[in-house]
Amino acid sequence: MSSKVTSVTSTAHFRTITSSSTYTVVDFYADWCGPCKVISPVFEQLAAAESKPGKLAFAKVNVDSQREIAGNYGVSAMPTFLILKGTHVQQTIRGANPTALRTAVLSAAADAAKAGGASGAFFSGKGQTLGSASTPSASTGSSMPNFGGAVSSPAAYGQGTGLPQTVVRFVGLYLQTLFSAEPAAAAEQSAFRLQRGAGAGGRVRTVG
Repeated sequence: MSSKVTSVTSTAHFRTITSSSTYTVVDFYADWCGPCKVISPVFEQLAAAESKPGKLAFAKVNVDSQREIAGNYGVSAMPTFLILKGTHVQQTIRGANPTALRTAVLSAAADAAKAGGASGAFFSGKGQTLGSASTPSASTGSSMPNFGGAVSSPAAYGQGTGLPQTVVRFVGLYLQTLFSAEPAAAAEQSAFRLQRGAGAGGRVRTVG
């Protein structure tokens, strides 16, 4: 018997196997059953190829020595293969049908792999998008405009050089000069005028 196939020795042993994997493929067989012997190599080949610890396990139950387990699942013909998810039957294959058995096993293997791969792959990088070589680092900051700053202190916010700040500065200067008898003087004295450092002297040069 393949090392990937576990021979069930008791009901408690069976519960341990089914609780340790997402899926369990169970072969219910009998030593006197000819078709069971014919398909057994196929079952073992599938176990060797598809068995994954914690995801997909393969077990054989001798119906003569483990009558309680066979009775619990209503097994009355051999061979019978059950695809279990936990202790619940997902698929039943009765008889020595290699094609049906392969199809059922591969379906369970695909589902087990999909369910098990979700946790680590999508959260492996904090704040990053997988597959992107140009993901911005945390130090680059946010590209969204600071609307709170624009509302609470529009004049101070308008001193920035970005597009939102430029818009705020333009609107502020426009409104102040629009209703002023001396637009040039109003622009010179406006808090929205752009201020930049003048150099070593530390004085501020006003750009009107």
